[in-house]
Amino acid sequence: MRASADIATAPSVIHIFITVLKRDLTLAYRRRQDLVNPMIFFIIVVSLFPLGVSPEKSFLQEAGAGVVWVAALLATLLSLDSLFKSDFEDGSLEQIVLTPQPLFIMVLAKISAHWLVTGVPLIILSPILGVMMHLEFETIKVLMLTLLLGTPVLSLVGAIGAALTVGLRVGGVLISLLILPLYIPVLIFGTGTVQAAANMLPIGGYIALMGAIFALSLTMSPLAAAAALRISLSN
Repeated sequence: MRASADIATAPSVIHIFITVLKRDLTLAYRRRQDLVNPMIFFIIVVSLFPLGVSPEKSFLQEAGAGVVWVAALLATLLSLDSLFKSDFEDGSLEQIVLTPQPLFIMVLAKISAHWLVTGVPLIILSPILGVMMHLEFETIKVLMLTLLLGTPVLSLVGAIGAALTVGLRVGGVLISLLILPLYIPVLIFGTGTVQAAANMLPIGGYIALMGAIFALSLTMSPLAAAAALRISLSN
């Protein structure tokens, strides 16, 4: 009986996920300024780095991966404050929390929408910026792979900070203070993978570690963010 009940509820959970995902994507594309701002910030940070430090090819090849990764991290932080903010302001977030449906499924859908409108454009733009940094073609491919594994982690972990600070006026600053220490492993392994590829070293271990971090974040972050939302709305 329990197995049949689980099978019966599985389609409803999938339907909830898809519904929330479509809703958040629609709202994101209506607020095009919020959609474009992280991409513009990403491009500006990477473009200004050679002007402010050094335009030498050898230096940019050495530091290029780190610059792209830091810019992607900061661009993601820039958009995290709006992950739950609009729903909190119009009162729909309280309705979402009070529904009998699994809250972590709806949180995962919102995180997925955030990554689709923030992380995916950064991955698409990374080859152009990699060329600006004089990175080799094989190195750019590895850079895109690390961003594909790492940017979902940025959204997943960042959702916890966004949920904890959703009701605060200075939430953006607190998100940075709370989440930046948790981003350091992703930043280290992301840049380390690209540097290893540039030096013709094996990258299998780096990719495995990034995959493990992604799997752990995907498993734990929606649950933690859902609990953080309940705590924030109960105060």
